[in-house]
Amino acid sequence: MAFLISYFCGMNKKAILGLILALLVPILCYLVLKYKSDRAVDIPRKYLLDTVVTHIEKGKEISDSIWHTTKDIRLVNQLGDTVNLFSKKGKIIVADFFFTSCGSICPKLTRNMAKLQQSFIRGGDLRNKIDTSIVQFVSFSVDPQRDSVSVLKDYADRFGVSHDNWWMLTGSRDSIYQFAFEEMKVDKFSMEPISPDFVHTSRFILIDKDKLVRGYYNGLDTVSISKLARDIGLLMLEKDTKQKSTVFTEIVNLSWLWLLIILAVIFFMLYMNGRRKING
Repeated sequence: MAFLISYFCGMNKKAILGLILALLVPILCYLVLKYKSDRAVDIPRKYLLDTVVTHIEKGKEISDSIWHTTKDIRLVNQLGDTVNLFSKKGKIIVADFFFTSCGSICPKLTRNMAKLQQSFIRGGDLRNKIDTSIVQFVSFSVDPQRDSVSVLKDYADRFGVSHDNWWMLTGSRDSIYQFAFEEMKVDKFSMEPISPDFVHTSRFILIDKDKLVRGYYNGLDTVSISKLARDIGLLMLEKDTKQKSTVFTEIVNLSWLWLLIILAVIFFMLYMNGRRKING
């Protein structure tokens, strides 16, 4: 360290300024690239646009998209508990529509949902031990007259469902169908044609913590389900849009401590060099 101090003190101002520029330019370029690359993540887009409003800000016309906020619904789960969809605050929700007597796609949908649930319990492909408390799985029965609480409980147990964060819901048929068509828009984003009299779709639906629909996925396709798992992870990392982020808050991190130390040493050397010339 003493050698470095004597070396820098022997340098003239131009050499020190050149050294500062040589260090600062690549550092600043790296910060800019990092700042941009951090925002290059393919975050799941928002669906179900309600309207676009415009307003004048600083003499410019600004357009804002108003996205559809999913309304709550109150039903009964397989344990006999009356619950609201958004009872558990801050959850990312994965939902589907099924019925227990289905002999076609529903068993496979349930098996795939169960695998997805287990992948979160184990950490799965995301490799970061995601807490199951972050995700809530929800299956709406589209045949609630026959899918009683006891029937749903038997069905859930048959597929190894963990009841802690997966609700199989029954209740008012009109409420469920209104929710499916008006809140989830399943008829617009389903691969199969859907009759208004019977909701039968292979879609898994992703809802974020702000109650906005962020994706529709083929629950029968492993590639699509893998994308769903990845998108859940991305939504977990998504910042609260109400919190304004700045470049400063991005770079103030312990990882930059070594850069601050280098700059501090350079400016100290500059100060010592100036004092040496004055005393000399």
